[in-house]
Amino acid sequence: MSKPLTAEQLAATFDAFNRHDIEAVMTHFADDCVFYTVAGPEVHGTRIDGATAIAEAFAGVWAGMSDAHWDHHGHFVHGDRAVSEWTFSGTGADGRRIEAQGADLFTLRNGEIVVKQALRKQRTN
Repeated sequence: MSKPLTAEQLAATFDAFNRHDIEAVMTHFADDCVFYTVAGPEVHGTRIDGATAIAEAFAGVWAGMSDAHWDHHGHFVHGDRAVSEWTFSGTGADGRRIEAQGADLFTLRNGEIVVKQALRKQRTN
């Protein structure tokens, strides 16, 4: 049996997001994980299945927003659930600046992330 995922390990994952280090980001994602993005055609955003596809999606964000950054992140784990709160900032290819608070709700299994549900505030311009 694997050790439980810790808040410190989630913090390290977000530090890896900020370095745009895909290998370090994916350290705690299960092969069969699911990611529900902040935007998309469905009520849950877009569903991305599997670690390989999720890694490609994360890399796509960095390619489209070279300054993508998750700041002021805080984390807690309770049993098979975890939460990360953060402030996201980045500049899109169109030059628009994004800055918004958000959170990830995680479902865990055997010390790995099996569901990442991203939620983000939507600013009015």
